[in-house]
Amino acid sequence: MPHSLKLAHVNQTPCQTKERRRFLVVEDEHDLADLISMHLSNLDATVNQCHRGDDALALALKQHWDLIVLDLSLPAIDGLDICRELRGKGLATPILMLTSRSTELDRVLGLELGADDYLCKPFSTLEFKARVKALLRRSALHQIQPESSDIDCRINELYVNRINRKVIVAGAPVDLTAKEFDLLWHFVSRPGQVFRRSELLDAVWGYGHDGYEHTVNSHINRLRAKIEHNPSQPKYLLTVWGVGYKFAEHSSFCAPA
Repeated sequence: MPHSLKLAHVNQTPCQTKERRRFLVVEDEHDLADLISMHLSNLDATVNQCHRGDDALALALKQHWDLIVLDLSLPAIDGLDICRELRGKGLATPILMLTSRSTELDRVLGLELGADDYLCKPFSTLEFKARVKALLRRSALHQIQPESSDIDCRINELYVNRINRKVIVAGAPVDLTAKEFDLLWHFVSRPGQVFRRSELLDAVWGYGHDGYEHTVNSHINRLRAKIEHNPSQPKYLLTVWGVGYKFAEHSSFCAPA
């Protein structure tokens, strides 16, 4: 076990252990980590702590977690790099980022790299628990009720597989971040439907992202750069001026593989 990792003390019986959720708290301020762990353990969870970024990254990739509470400023590897690495490897675990930095740039950067929500220190216990519960509800709903029964789409040269989170364009695999893939699938599975930026934030990013419509714009631009033959004249992700975006209507199949 890494030297900076410890298990929060939680009262539990052997029969409860199998059903408890598993949370990882990555915070170098030990007192704050203990306080966060105490509140999370009240949500029927087993809580582990890491106080260094390198230990946290290794543990996050090695084990399954239902939630990661991730501080931005950490020894060895900071929270932004951890978030980037986890999302780059396709890890979809909900991430609540904590930071003492309150600038909009820091917040947007964290969300761009795949954090699901963001809290600035100091924060209230009530707000923290509300954010955590909202993330857990959204994660559970996503697992139980996927947006469609389809798992496989092919539109011209574009192929998307929801289960394997695989994207291929003209025979070549394309690497997408977790949020880029979620956004693409949201469009692909609803061809022709027009979405406002606020609707895409609610559907793909969820709770806590009001007012960050420019996050949608930047993800759209990156997706176009990756899947469009000519991003300046897209044939898949189309702009509906004055409203938002839509995926081009198509007659190709979108059905189980």
